[in-house]
Amino acid sequence: MPAAPPPAPPDALRAAAVALLNLSGLGLGYLLVRRWLPMAACLAATVVLLLVALPADADGVPGAALVLYLVFLLLAALHGAFVGLRTRLVWPGRQPIALVLGLVLLAVPVGGALWYDSARQEAVERALLDRLDTADQQVTAAGKEGFAAAKSEYQDALAVYRDLVVHHSGSRAAAQVPDRLKTYYTTVGAAFSHNDYCTAVEPLKYLRTVPDSMPKDQLGSLADWPDDRLATSLYECGAGALTDGGTDWVTQFGDLLGTFPESDQADKVVPAVDAAEKKAAKAVSGSDPCTAVTRLHTLNTQIIQLSNDASGQSDGLTKVAARADSSGDAGEYECGVKQYKDGDFEQAQETMQKFVTDNPHHRNRDRARKIAIGAEVAQTLPAAGKKLPTTAGGGGISVTVKNDSPDDITVLYTGPVTGSFTLKACGSCKAYSFASSLISGWEPCSDSGKNYPQRTISLPPGTTYFVHKPKNDSTATPGSDTAKLRYGYIYTECAYTTQSLGSSY
Repeated sequence: MPAAPPPAPPDALRAAAVALLNLSGLGLGYLLVRRWLPMAACLAATVVLLLVALPADADGVPGAALVLYLVFLLLAALHGAFVGLRTRLVWPGRQPIALVLGLVLLAVPVGGALWYDSARQEAVERALLDRLDTADQQVTAAGKEGFAAAKSEYQDALAVYRDLVVHHSGSRAAAQVPDRLKTYYTTVGAAFSHNDYCTAVEPLKYLRTVPDSMPKDQLGSLADWPDDRLATSLYECGAGALTDGGTDWVTQFGDLLGTFPESDQADKVVPAVDAAEKKAAKAVSGSDPCTAVTRLHTLNTQIIQLSNDASGQSDGLTKVAARADSSGDAGEYECGVKQYKDGDFEQAQETMQKFVTDNPHHRNRDRARKIAIGAEVAQTLPAAGKKLPTTAGGGGISVTVKNDSPDDITVLYTGPVTGSFTLKACGSCKAYSFASSLISGWEPCSDSGKNYPQRTISLPPGTTYFVHKPKNDSTATPGSDTAKLRYGYIYTECAYTTQSLGSSY
């Protein structure tokens, strides 16, 4: 007997049937031609592929594994066709039936591939929904923090929303993004709903940038959602700072007028600034006029700064600024009076001198000048500051002031009458030594051979305080005298200079 049955005559249909049956991935073509080892290899390859592919996930089967398996199936089909060409089938006896069976069994890998693709798509959907849920949780957690600390979290969540609608537009997760964006906006802008307007400004500014990265068809009405809220926040925050005397209101109102110049909130800016100026001007007549004056001058500077950046409202702001400056200048008089009464004579002098300069036609200018003189005298003779100088003048008592000094001197006096004048230097006079002033019988202004510059003034009875000082030497110590004037006497004041260790006094 021969070692093996003789080969069958070549049959192309049989070869095709074996090849098709091997393409099922189960090695059935080898089963029909009794090739057990190749059949086992086909089954093993299919089992390995299933272990790699299942359970289906979003990443699918690794590309290398799928390519190797397809190559293996193709080789198994070619090898099966070669074997089946001259090998009789165990069953079925007729090749057409085997061919039809091979075609039918191709539904196994095709159906498996379709099922797997559906499972993988579902896995992708679940993964995308998980990403959406993670982004939602990120937004919720960020809403519990301040905006500055949470901004990066908001940006990361927004990037996820954008990726879903741009790169996975047909997914169930992408369909839910518009609703999530509503929550996103309300969470980021939550400070506005709590009337915390200053805190709401930066988050609302951020929300206005969202349309730059998110497709507008996903935003709908949300694209304009922050605008009115931001305008309101800028106004309310600025108005609060303006009322409290802060400086941030200039920035807030400037942003409002620059970003929303036609808004209803922008129309409120000038009235708000006007009300603040009127309130400060009214406070000049109150218990703290100096603070009110400072406030008015500060308002003037701030309003001018704001008007430079607000073309639409600049005219109205300029008018308010001018009024604030004028009210501040006029209020310096009340401030100077308050400083004088409080005993701050140096500051009162400076304030009143500024008032005289700033208000050449004001009705209180003459008295302000008198108060400035009285304040300067009181810095040397504090008793002179017990009463506020008036604009009274004249009197029946003559007082002659002579200058026995080589310097021009300024004579200041206050009491029932306040005034000042200047005496020219005595050309033939010199400063006295300190020792000469201690000699018994020494008396200045007593040299009959000298022509002392002098001036006679008329004063009423009472105590008058005199101060004389070199006109051009601010470092010299002023001379002073307290004179109690009575009718029936003629009084003489003598101004002179003494030297001590080379310094003039």
